[in-house]
Amino acid sequence: MKKLTQYLLVASGLCLLLGSCVKEGSVTDIDGNVYRTVIIGTQEWMAENLKTSRYRTDIPIPHVTDTDELVNATTGAWVNYNNEEANDETYGKLYNWYAVDNSEGICPEGWHVPSEEEWTQAINYLGGKDAAGCKMKEAGTDHWESPNTCANNRSGFTGLPGGYHDPTGFVNLGRHGAWWSSAENADEGLFCSLNFNNSSVYRLSQTKSNLISVRCVRD
Repeated sequence: MKKLTQYLLVASGLCLLLGSCVKEGSVTDIDGNVYRTVIIGTQEWMAENLKTSRYRTDIPIPHVTDTDELVNATTGAWVNYNNEEANDETYGKLYNWYAVDNSEGICPEGWHVPSEEEWTQAINYLGGKDAAGCKMKEAGTDHWESPNTCANNRSGFTGLPGGYHDPTGFVNLGRHGAWWSSAENADEGLFCSLNFNNSSVYRLSQTKSNLISVRCVRD
């Protein structure tokens, strides 16, 4: 196991440096959605945002579209950006932190919502919080607004600007990508985010009823 871990670190490090040979796999959720996955250091991450409408135990995650209900929610919920189903295919669903924290499990079997430590490990491997955004954002401006600073997606993470939902409504599609961690701070959930106009990865917290994207990492 130790030799395998060392091999993965060396091989993925060379690929990261060269910007090529990103190792991809796949995973399927309970709804039958198939996601590309990518190796980052010794971790395997989803390279697409989660789309499931059910926990892995087959229990539905409530689909809530009313803003007042979303803002006041204390249990799991999901929504499509602008309540438009077309956004699901590209950006996946937006979930509140209560869905992330549900013991039924929002990620496919064998996968989980990343902890703060797992986010830190990936970000540090990709150059640290001030630079990792370049390697994590999808390149170009098909989805990100210009200038999409320094985006090259060398990690294969393919971070997308799925926006989010807060008490003001749906905001920042094309400008901001955010993904929950499994951690909390009092009445807030912790998350990581990328922006269209810089290279940084931000580590922030927000109200648990806000809805943002989810990526899963292999157990």
